[in-house]
Amino acid sequence: MLRWASLTLVLFLLACSGQAVKAPVGDYSQRPRANPGYHKVRQGDTLFSIAFLYGYSVEEVASWNAINSPYTIYTGQQLRVSPPPPKAKPLKSSPKASQPKTSQPKRGVPQYNQASAAAPRASQPKTSQPKASQPKTARPPQTAKAALETAPASGRLQAEKSASRALGNEPVIWSWPVEGRLIRTYNPTSAGKKGIDIGGKTGDPVRAAAAGKVVYSGSGLSGYGRLIILKHNRGFLSAYAHNRKLIAKEGQWVTKGEVIAQMGSSGTDRTQLHFEIRKAGRPVDPLRYLPKR
Repeated sequence: MLRWASLTLVLFLLACSGQAVKAPVGDYSQRPRANPGYHKVRQGDTLFSIAFLYGYSVEEVASWNAINSPYTIYTGQQLRVSPPPPKAKPLKSSPKASQPKTSQPKRGVPQYNQASAAAPRASQPKTSQPKASQPKTARPPQTAKAALETAPASGRLQAEKSASRALGNEPVIWSWPVEGRLIRTYNPTSAGKKGIDIGGKTGDPVRAAAAGKVVYSGSGLSGYGRLIILKHNRGFLSAYAHNRKLIAKEGQWVTKGEVIAQMGSSGTDRTQLHFEIRKAGRPVDPLRYLPKR
């Protein structure tokens, strides 16, 4: 009997030792997602490039974040990149029934009947008295320092007026940015970039498809390589991607046909120019605007 008890104890201990005790392990299979509907500004971002990335106009993104021109943003700043939810309309209160007010005579104040109040009063001659003339004090002359301080402000105002005229609603006259074969047409349902691809040789000149202002020149947008974005008027932008070298600088005004970059293969596997036209921030088919050839 003792022998069987010892054997049972040994088997029980062996069974216990065969069970591994697991420590609690956290789930690291999924990274925490960024705040949806917002973009954290990185070094090199501009408000134009952020609006371009999310498919909105710069005016829309600026209004959602209360940012005025010239659209200055800062690294680490959180920007809303989707329309805010509509505000709830306040409930209209039902109008209260108006009750006629009855005037009661005040104590100690004599009352006049309506007839006497309506009677015309006897006109009395008015005597005009000469007003005492006050000496006018001459304003001190403007100092040289004040003149220097006001001059730059007027210069900035003239620059803003000329810029607003240049980026008004005038129609854009388009031209082809490169001389090459069309290798991919516009596909509105594609998951990636929405534009056309034009072939060519490395180093071929990339020209501005229309006159405008360089609002982005860099390589901060994933999938576009070295990219240039031009603003032509209040409605239209154009984008030039996968360049080997960027020539035009941010803030520079360029003319139609001016060389702004060199064709390359940055961000892709072959030499090509990816060209986009955006209207009010949304991609459109460039072949609808470019001249036939």
